[in-house]
Amino acid sequence: MSDRLKALADAGVSIWLDDLSRERIETGNLAELVAEKSVVGVTTNPTIFAAAISDGERYDDQVRALVADGADVDRVVFELTTDDVRNACDILAPVAAATADDGRVSIEVEPTLANDTAATIASAKALWAAVDRPNALIKIPATVEGLPAITAVIAAGISVNVTLIFSTERYQAVMDAYLAGLEHAKDAGIDLSTIRSVASFFVSRVDTEIDGRLEKIGTDAALALRGKAAVANARMAYAAFEKVVASERWQELAAAGANLQRPLWASTGVKNPAYPDTLYVTDLVVANTVNTMPEKTLMAFADHGELAADNGGDQVTGRAAEAQTLFDELAGVGVDLDDVFVVLETEGVEKFKASWVELLETVKGQMG
Repeated sequence: MSDRLKALADAGVSIWLDDLSRERIETGNLAELVAEKSVVGVTTNPTIFAAAISDGERYDDQVRALVADGADVDRVVFELTTDDVRNACDILAPVAAATADDGRVSIEVEPTLANDTAATIASAKALWAAVDRPNALIKIPATVEGLPAITAVIAAGISVNVTLIFSTERYQAVMDAYLAGLEHAKDAGIDLSTIRSVASFFVSRVDTEIDGRLEKIGTDAALALRGKAAVANARMAYAAFEKVVASERWQELAAAGANLQRPLWASTGVKNPAYPDTLYVTDLVVANTVNTMPEKTLMAFADHGELAADNGGDQVTGRAAEAQTLFDELAGVGVDLDDVFVVLETEGVEKFKASWVELLETVKGQMG
């Protein structure tokens, strides 16, 4: 087992793999990563599934059988992806039993429904029933329309991975939606201890967007701020999480058996080659969080990732004021932060929709 990854896990960061394929499942690769690389969870999205389906032949027999049964492309996609997630859940079931919070595998509602509350709820319920594993998580985007869907799905006793969170303001709304869902579930007599949730706060895309704006501004003061916004944004989000955990509202739910909705650092692959390739892991080490990594980032940290020695590896707690100062400096040089987050969410939803179309087209090609 990688000593560096184990040290990261020992610091309270749950390491999840941002990838899944039938090949990983059937060759034992996923089980190997769990055993040797401290991987305790998996996240997926349509792009990941499109790559998996197009790159190998392990789906061909199932596709042919479904086509022979009269299945259309939507049903084929549903069956292929829920089968993979179910099987991954089974591989991670011992982790779920041993750790309670981990051993989770996420599957996303259809991205085209991101702005349709009722359809998102229906899709989440259908995925949950099809996967039929208690350690599954249903991914719901944190759009304005997604917030009431999160509440309704949690209220139904379904575990949720809230995705596409970019701003602390929206993250606060996500946490409120989670607490409201727990309160409804409690009123309905559902055992709160069976419900799990993470809130996926996107990291690298924030630097990509803000760095581009800083470069357009072009002043020395602006250029000096590049590569700093994403980590600062995540640190402010964690401070918001700490406030909720300290609230009386949460304490009452915790006493009734509720589980924390842990922050999950998503989009942690470094896109700018000028930055350290483990930046969004090393600088976001704090207990009660998840970091979901592409395999490239996972292996980079296993090879040369380091925890900060000066504070026991904690790169988040108590640094929200410092992060806010940076955001004040960004505003001071002319970065419209409100617009940044609107653009990131809009682009995020559009990218998810495009990846869904890519997945459908990939499967159509396999269907012949």
